[in-house]
Order: sequence, then C-alpha cells, then structure tokens
Amino acid sequence: MVDDFLVRAAFAGIGIAVAVGPLGSFVVWRRMAYFGDATAHASILGVALALVFSVPVTIGTLAVALGMGLVVSWLVTRGHAMDATLGVLSHSALAAGLVAVSFVSGARVDLNAFLFGDILAVGWDDLAVIWGGAALVSALILWRWSALLTSTLSEDLAVASGIDPRRERLILTLALAVVVAVALKVVGALLIAAMLIIPASAARGLSRSPEAMAIWAVLIGAVSAVAGLGLSFGFDTPAGPSIVVAAAVIFAGVSVLRRA
Repeated sequence: MVDDFLVRAAFAGIGIAVAVGPLGSFVVWRRMAYFGDATAHASILGVALALVFSVPVTIGTLAVALGMGLVVSWLVTRGHAMDATLGVLSHSALAAGLVAVSFVSGARVDLNAFLFGDILAVGWDDLAVIWGGAALVSALILWRWSALLTSTLSEDLAVASGIDPRRERLILTLALAVVVAVALKVVGALLIAAMLIIPASAARGLSRSPEAMAIWAVLIGAVSAVAGLGLSFGFDTPAGPSIVVAAAVIFAGVSVLRRA
C-alpha cells in the first residue's frame, strides 16, 4: 500500500511538471534561465508580505513574482543591462524577504520549506491550487503557442507578422509568476529554476520539433518527480532536492546517449 501523503506528493510533482515543461522550453530557447531564478528568489518576499497582510502565501508570491517580472522588463527597456538588473533585484528581494519574515511577530515559519520545498506536506487543497495553476499556464501557452514561437525565433519576424513581442514577453512573465507561486511549496524558491531548466534541457536532446520538446519536458519532469520521491522515501533524503537530482541524472543520461 502506498501512503496517502506519497500519492498527494506524486500528483503535486506531476502537476508542476505539466506547468514547467512547455514554459521551461521557452525559458531555454530565450535564454531566460537567470530571469526564472530571479523571479523564484523574489517569491520569498511574497511570503513575507502574505504573512504581514494575512493573505494566502500563493497570492503573495504570485503578486511579487509578477511585479518582479514587470519591473525587470521596464528597466531593461530603459537601457539597463539585463544581467546586472536581475542580479541586483534577485538578491535584494531574497534578502529583504528573509529579513522581513524575521520581523513578523507571532508567525511560525519554516523558511527551509519555502527555500527547498516541502512536497511531502502537500494537502488536497494545495493539489487543487497546483493543478489549477498548471491548467492556467498550459492554456495560456497553448493559446499563444504560435505567437510565442515566432517572437522567440525573431522579434523582427514577429513584428512583420503583426505580433507584438512585448506582449508575448508579458505573457511569459505572467506564466512564470504563476508557476513560481504554485511550485514554491513543492520544490522551494531555490530549486524552481532547476525544474524549469533541467527537464527542458534534457528534452532538447530527444526532440526534433518545438512541440516534441515541450512534451518531452513534461514527461521528464513527471518522471523526475516520481523518481525523486522514491529516492527520498528510500534513502530518507530531502524530497525537493531529490527531485532535482533525479532530473539532473536524466539530463546526464540523455547527454551520454546523444554522444554515443
């Protein structure tokens, strides 16, 4: 018999994989890895704000993650360097969130759960939020798939086709904010970027089309979640990092097979 909490954890991991697969593919294609990392780090500030204003943590992290993406996009259009802007905002938001949580009186917060995830503590209500977020992100990506691909390939081509690249960047920013908000409890702020990048990078070596890469990324993410949970249960290791390790092993295996 499989324990109930493991079943919930597995469904949560698969739900995250459904969301991060297609989105992670665009992150890899657009070389937005650092952007995803910065948005995830900023989510800790969202946790602190949620505690201060007594709102659900998902709402706080979603608001801050979306705000982070909009601020970065605005600063870049004003001539600021992308890497420097992300570095300043990412670490500043993470540090501010950690400091702010310590000032919240009466709040008993396990920061490790938000930094590294606590997938084994996921409840049925959390599953509803995760799968709702995954459905929203998937619907958004499917709706804008052609336009997103065109603007990723060439912004000039997108403009010539009547597509606004800025709007497509905003859509990706919104989708990334939703993923960060729903994935925070599963893999944590420090590991969200890994789940965005590693399955998609592994899928690239198995794919001959963008659609195939997105599907493979979902499958690899789901297998990584289940395998990581098995590793955690069998060897008593942290669940979130174990999922990322499983994804890294798959990536290494795909890389070796490609060379062979």
